Amino acid sequence: MIASVLPTYARAPVSFERGEGVRLFTDDGEAYLDMGAGIAVNALGHAHPHLVDALTEQAHKLWHTSNLYGIPGQERLARRLTETTFADTVFFCNSGAEALECAIKMARRYHWSRGEPGRYRVVTFEGAFHGRTLATIAAGGQEKYIEGFGPAVEGFDQVPFADVDAVRAAIGEETAGVLLEPIQGEGGIREVPHAVLRALRALCDELGVLLILDEVQTGVGRTGRLFAHEWAGVTPDIMAIAKAIGGGFPMGACLATETAASGMTAGSHGTTFGGNPLAMAVGNAVLDVVLEDGFLDRVRHMGTLFAQRLARLKDEHPAIVEEVRGQGLMLGLKCKVANTEVAGACLAENLLTVGAGDNVVRLLPPLIIDETEMAEAMDRLDRALSRLDAVHAPAPAIGDD
Repeated sequence: MIASVLPTYARAPVSFERGEGVRLFTDDGEAYLDMGAGIAVNALGHAHPHLVDALTEQAHKLWHTSNLYGIPGQERLARRLTETTFADTVFFCNSGAEALECAIKMARRYHWSRGEPGRYRVVTFEGAFHGRTLATIAAGGQEKYIEGFGPAVEGFDQVPFADVDAVRAAIGEETAGVLLEPIQGEGGIREVPHAVLRALRALCDELGVLLILDEVQTGVGRTGRLFAHEWAGVTPDIMAIAKAIGGGFPMGACLATETAASGMTAGSHGTTFGGNPLAMAVGNAVLDVVLEDGFLDRVRHMGTLFAQRLARLKDEHPAIVEEVRGQGLMLGLKCKVANTEVAGACLAENLLTVGAGDNVVRLLPPLIIDETEMAEAMDRLDRALSRLDAVHAPAPAIGDD
């Protein structure tokens, strides 16, 4: 008999009743240290007082009016995002996949509005993950997500990861844009070199196509800058964000320059729930904290400590950990044993992690994690890896004492 909840998830055998900071608690009070943060969603941890206050205050005033009317919270959040980024305009939606859908449609519409309706294709990278809608699984190009849902949405050309020459070769008269994540999350915490990002920016300018960034996972402070592309000193034409901007409340956004958004006229795109007053109250509250003086400096400091301690664990457990990857508080362990084994051993130590492609375990703690909590996480991870060392230790040779 099928489960009453559609069984599309391979869930861990645990559920939680409440959260506080970087910890989650089961209904019998057992505490877990959350190093996954809902896959980089709970950027400010669980039940952050400022977010709780903002959502509670808004809930007592107004939940929903639809986008048929003005929504002051949208206007405030859009103004703050445009003042702090490359963007001139923002469209609010409910998720990362919807933000990517908007970005893809915007790129096509830009060329259409300029008299080039044949430019609709988008170049993407191998290993990418852009969401679970029909268009975004086609953009990601991973067979495990496309299988059984064909025919795939047409219009995406995938090239090897971070290969600028391949991107140049793939761009033709039908190309509208190039879409990539500055750091692939689900793809295994694979960072696009900054020189490659700069080369792609120049290539897009040279060939008249749009540079579209997927910062759904890397955005809103995760790498120690407000957005990951800032490290490379380039700006996109269009950018999709979600996850952390809602701090746990479902929301996404598509940011763009005025030029890139020039085709998006009234009636060309829309949403029922996107940008409703509840989401906007939380989004503004998240920015209140992330934009505080020193917040991102602290994320960078904690990211450096985190990477150093993971490197030490890699040296201490060479049979289990092959490589430490990532930036800021978006790090990953490429494993020599199955990453599911490592995640399972961490769960046995009440440490929550997230699996990824390329046999990687992701570590994405709330950005508010402190040094004591990080030390505790490293102790738990060390015990988990030691447990696996014992399981995978080579058998002694015959004749050994």
